[in-house]
Amino acid sequence: MTDRYAVFGHPIGHSKSPRIHALFATQTGQNLSYTAHDVPAENFDHALDAFFASGGKGINCTVPLKELAHGRADILSERAERAKAVNTLAVDEDGRLYGDNTDGVGLLRDLTVNLGLALQNRRILLLGAGGASRGILQPLLAEQPERLFVANRTVEKAIQLAGEFDDLGPVTGVGFDALSGRQFDLILNATAASLSGDLPPLPAGVLAPGGVCYDLAYGNQPTAFVRWGQEHGAARSVDGLGMLVEQAAEAFYLWRKLRPETGPVIALLDRERSLAA
Repeated sequence: MTDRYAVFGHPIGHSKSPRIHALFATQTGQNLSYTAHDVPAENFDHALDAFFASGGKGINCTVPLKELAHGRADILSERAERAKAVNTLAVDEDGRLYGDNTDGVGLLRDLTVNLGLALQNRRILLLGAGGASRGILQPLLAEQPERLFVANRTVEKAIQLAGEFDDLGPVTGVGFDALSGRQFDLILNATAASLSGDLPPLPAGVLAPGGVCYDLAYGNQPTAFVRWGQEHGAARSVDGLGMLVEQAAEAFYLWRKLRPETGPVIALLDRERSLAA
């Protein structure tokens, strides 16, 4: 019997998740299928109920469904509770929906294990105050940075988001104009702007010498923010492909109680997109 999993999102055609989970299943000898479903927000409840009623074992949720998935979970992990967003749902032994958020741990593994970055006592700038930022603030602050700034075009959103997490560490919400004269060791782009070729209005000199740029988005071509980092002297300027694989591995572990090796999968996907580009 093949266990069925899926990713829900809108749009979803670009998703690499089915490929990633197929590679995980082959690597670990698991009999499962994983498919992508285009599910607009207004269809989420019906699609979710239908998938689990037909025997589905678990789903991932991406834009724009993570907050809706949070509302449907019967039980939440502590990190999903904090993030107010769920990207992984599983059915427990009693038929209840368990909701987790694996984005933050996926990002942290890519930053600290794959890229070898130490975040303690570092100055971190997080661009954007939406759902993507919400999912990664808790694990970033757990690394004990010297200071974490959340910058957003709508300053009030940045201040509100920082206020929800300031019990965990030194986090401040600001507008982009408040960044002038400051420098950061790590700049994380959690906006979707760079995929459309747009960039947040970053002042000159905001990236410290030897600093790193990281775009949570990913593509076959370098995103606008990855290019910005390269042009402004970043020691490393990378996109979120590694985070995508690492958060998927955490979901796979939640479902199958097996942790796949992520390094070979990241390397393979990187080669494939180089060929596609």
